[in-house]
Amino acid sequence: MSKIALVTGASSGIGHAAALALADRGVDCIVTFNRNEAGVRDLAEAFRRKGRKAVALRLEAGLSETFPAFHEAVAAALAREWGAERFDYLVNNAGFGGMAMFEDTTEAQFDGFMRTLLKGPYFLTQSLLPRINDGGAIVNVTSNSTGAGMEPGYSAYAAMKGGLTVLTRYMAKEFSARGVRVNSVAPGPTRTRIGDGAFDRHPEVIPTFVERTALGRMGESDDVGAAIAALLSDDFRWVTGQEIEVSGGYRL
Repeated sequence: MSKIALVTGASSGIGHAAALALADRGVDCIVTFNRNEAGVRDLAEAFRRKGRKAVALRLEAGLSETFPAFHEAVAAALAREWGAERFDYLVNNAGFGGMAMFEDTTEAQFDGFMRTLLKGPYFLTQSLLPRINDGGAIVNVTSNSTGAGMEPGYSAYAAMKGGLTVLTRYMAKEFSARGVRVNSVAPGPTRTRIGDGAFDRHPEVIPTFVERTALGRMGESDDVGAAIAALLSDDFRWVTGQEIEVSGGYRL
């Protein structure tokens, strides 16, 4: 039987690319979306063309009270589509970006980042952990905004991503008894729809990012998606509790 992954926020960007990279490695997926259902319909069709299967489920990653119902939807999809009770890989990717200088950040903005970027992965993983096979793997998508890629205006966003980095190490420690590996990837500037398509709306900022990137180009979703799929695979079977920056050497 093929491996099964669950990828959150897969309707576009890094989640979409990670799911396709997993399909190329022979992995089927449960993929989640919030508003962009058309994106996951296209993804499911791409899986079909590759001879793999993708099932789309709606998830609001910032509403932890919906996670028990989502867990039941996952269980039903596993039974219906694969005759299975558990899956192998979890990618906590769903999220959103945005910036505000420290003195302008409101409690509402702070709480929004916290619910989706830190509380969401924490309690979604807690809910789904009984469904993850022993020997499985988890990847949390963080950000290099917590370190070398630091820019003004991201204090709330980066604080939550930094918390997710710490949470990754605790997950790795506590889940190791079941052989479940947990790592994170920290993308640098990457051309996605994050921030309501900020790079499409403001292409003039791209050359600045390229100049600061050692490998000399803008990051693409496929670059990060390929890293996620590799990190989940047995190629990285002896790696856990680590954060891998996937930035092309941003500010190296």
